[in-house]
Amino acid sequence: MRIVRHLAHRPTRLPKSVVTLGNFDGVHLGHQAIVRTAVAKARALAARTVVLTFEPHPIEVLAPERAPLHIQTLHDRLVTLRGLDVNVIVLQRFTRAFAALDPEAFVRDFLLRDVDVAGVVVGDNVSFGRGRAGSSAVLRALGERLGFGVDVVGPVAAADGERVSSTRLRALIEAGDVRGARALLGRPYTLRGRVVVGDRRGRTLGFPTANLHLRRRLLLPADGVYAVTADVAGRRHDGVLNIGIRPTFGGRRRTVEVHLLDFTGDLYRAWLVVDVVERLRGEMAFSGPDALRAAIAADVTRARELLARSRGE
Repeated sequence: MRIVRHLAHRPTRLPKSVVTLGNFDGVHLGHQAIVRTAVAKARALAARTVVLTFEPHPIEVLAPERAPLHIQTLHDRLVTLRGLDVNVIVLQRFTRAFAALDPEAFVRDFLLRDVDVAGVVVGDNVSFGRGRAGSSAVLRALGERLGFGVDVVGPVAAADGERVSSTRLRALIEAGDVRGARALLGRPYTLRGRVVVGDRRGRTLGFPTANLHLRRRLLLPADGVYAVTADVAGRRHDGVLNIGIRPTFGGRRRTVEVHLLDFTGDLYRAWLVVDVVERLRGEMAFSGPDALRAAIAADVTRARELLARSRGE
């Protein structure tokens, strides 16, 4: 797989390709269904699969005051898309000039100019072009006129029968319902961060923690304590994650800290990839260090049980 930054002004067109387009934030089950349909169609046509995605999020450019927090970092979005067997990811910079293209200009003067399009696959609620005037119906009409077929995927339902969407996924994560989020993602919700120096308070309690520095504008689960697994240099470790302000000690700044079970070693400046498996409890203020230490010990015990059971499932 290769990544192409900005489609315009390429010296040569991308060869015969099936294209799918969207922001794909989170790469949830709905997005995965679209991409997998494009991959299958490309294979049937002996073509490449091209995913056209945008950075930054269009709303960040057009209405920044309403821009949602990111479900994934750009790095993680690209990694997840790569895992779906696509051949090329086009990372297109989204600007106001780009947003001003009407749907036909977007297809004729942008997409067809730079790609030999054998077909296009989109979600049923796709929108593109100036004023979001382009829809799946508009795209099909343009395809009939300009010589390419269009497949429309969706809606995709979760196990509860409700539609999978980024809006619903964000609401679940914000509520701390990481089990519900997993049902829409098909995998655990993941945080990736670099370990930075904290105040080392966890060490004094007997539960040393790694303080994670995360990308800005990343959506975090609700404050509380979570059972997690973390990847450290390719090895998985069980752990307990705390998100919050540490009210027992009068904290005001929100922190993200993970205690790895049965781990010894220096994690400073290491990158951790943390799968958030289950919420254990909300954040609480305790009477002092001893009460907090007892609560953390109970969290660790429960996390061990939950993670062992989840592996058995």
